[in-house]
Amino acid sequence: MRLIIVDGLDAAGKDTHAGIIKRKREQRGERVLIRSHPEDDNLFGRIAKQALFGTGKKNKVKASVFYALDVIRSMLRYYKSDEYDTLIIVRYLIGTAYLPFPVAKFAYKFFKTLLPTPEYMFFLDVSPDEALRRIQKRRAYEMFETREELVKVRKKALALAQEGWHIINTNRPKQTVAAEIARIQGDCKYSRNLTYLKSLPIVPKTFINTDYLFIRYSCPQSGSRTRTMKL
Repeated sequence: MRLIIVDGLDAAGKDTHAGIIKRKREQRGERVLIRSHPEDDNLFGRIAKQALFGTGKKNKVKASVFYALDVIRSMLRYYKSDEYDTLIIVRYLIGTAYLPFPVAKFAYKFFKTLLPTPEYMFFLDVSPDEALRRIQKRRAYEMFETREELVKVRKKALALAQEGWHIINTNRPKQTVAAEIARIQGDCKYSRNLTYLKSLPIVPKTFINTDYLFIRYSCPQSGSRTRTMKL
């Protein structure tokens, strides 16, 4: 089973881009499941979600611990399931960044040893000001969704998201972010823009007539192919 992680800051677009990844893979015929934590279908997720709307240090610790238990439950229940080809986990290990940094660092490494290594790990980064602008459109706020907390959590999260993570700037338009995530996964794209076409590994040559472009290119997933594009 393929495991893909979409993690990141509040209001960074995690669920949005997890959904885009899911749709693209389903178009290829894959069976895909998204687990977005904390989930409502189990006690761990419900306690974590309730704590996120509370206040104080006790709720911060409770939210982080039960969030981690919710993630572990999802992995035990769905990872390597015969029902799916790809499992997308939204919010994975970066939730430990809500803890004080020495504890967060230990918790991150501890849970990382328990959980499988994903094929792709995307950390969606967004500036605190942009995150706050998006959050203010919501009806309810979690305890970490203030500018002060967003700044602190972002600093800790970026310190944790090092080895194996693809850090994606989501201050940009959704389409631009989705294209970068697709490129990292090795998706082959075609464009009528000749500037883009020049960047493709064309082998051995390109043939152009007045109406069509015949392009021979290589793709890591499907080998060499020929495409005809109307100009």
